[in-house]
Formats: sequence, C-alpha cells, structure tokens
Amino acid sequence: MRILEILAKFTALFAGTALMLVAAIVCGSIFSRQFFGAALLGDFELVQFGMAFSVASFMPLCQLRRGNIIVDFFTLRASARTRNLLDRVGCLLLAGMCSLLAWRSLLGGLSAREYNSVTMLLQLPEWIAFVAMVPPLILTAVIALVQAFGPAPAADDDLPGIAPATGTRDI
Repeated sequence: MRILEILAKFTALFAGTALMLVAAIVCGSIFSRQFFGAALLGDFELVQFGMAFSVASFMPLCQLRRGNIIVDFFTLRASARTRNLLDRVGCLLLAGMCSLLAWRSLLGGLSAREYNSVTMLLQLPEWIAFVAMVPPLILTAVIALVQAFGPAPAADDDLPGIAPATGTRDI
C-alpha cells in the first residue's frame, strides 16, 4: 500500500501543478482581454486539457484517503460490519467505473491519434488529453481494489474530522 500512496501523492502533485497552469492561463486570458482587447488564443482548449488531467489525477489520492463523498443517511444505524461491506462494494464499483473510463479513454485516444484529430485553434493533438487520463484512472482502480479486498479501514471514531455519533465531518 505504501507504493500506492507514493504514486497517488505524485499524481496529485502533477494535478496541482496543472491546476496552477490552468489558473495562470485563465488569468492571462482575462488580462489580455481587458488590456489588449483579445483573449489568449486557444485558452479554453488548454483549460479543457488541464482540467481533464487534473480531475483524473486527484482521484487516486482522494480514494486512498477515502475522501469521496458518501451518503450515509440510511446506514447511520447499520452495524459496523454492514457499513464495511457496503464500503467494500462501493470500492468495487469505483474500481469498475475507473477501469471502464481508463479503457474507453485509451481507445478514444488511440482513435483520435489514428485520425490525427486536433483542437480547432491551437492544432494540439487531442489524443494527448485522452491518454494522459489513463494512468491516474488505472491507479484509482487499483487503490479501490486493494481497499475492497484489503484489511478493514479504521473505525469512524479513529478518523480525524469525523464526528463519532453522526458520521458527519467536523470542519
């Protein structure tokens, strides 16, 4: 699990870097539009690429820390064993979804590459955005599988930020 944690943090670092670049592009485009009368060419294309990569790259760390949003209204009174089972089923479903997304993103990227599909303004190869999402999605799926079949997580009482009686987060 330690190697998965290192990889998840590494991808999150890349995601944060990409988000900072996206923010700089948006700010630069606004500045350019305000003072020079025209936005940066292809700014929305770069934002789309950066956001697609960032979202996929934050997912492994989020799953590793079990930071995904859960709706526990119906399970508040369930036993710890039942909640653990439901969490494991959720991990399996997430692993399946991420595997499907990785597979289809890879096929979409290969198709875009085969047909030399490029963005309209900057003429950037579209396959890059598709393929860049595949490794983080696979990593998320692997982490979810390890959590589904691995040892049970700590009890809610032991997790920082979780109120023991309600299951809600203390912020």
